[in-house]
Amino acid sequence: MGSARPSTSSLAEVLDRILDKGIVVDLRARLSLVGIEMVTVEVRVTVGSVDTFLHYASEIAEIEAVE
Repeated sequence: MGSARPSTSSLAEVLDRILDKGIVVDLRARLSLVGIEMVTVEVRVTVGSVDTFLHYASEIAEIEAVE
């Protein structure tokens, strides 16, 4: 019996999957001291292909309009 090896993906396969499906990072951090807000950091990163963006563009516009 051979040992089971985990499957490996090349960088190209990983990038292809990310661009096909997309990835979103949404981060909000606040630093306060004695109830006084000192620093607020808000980050939104979206990575995807143009086809993926066009597919979801109307939904993205609706979300931004509500905010």
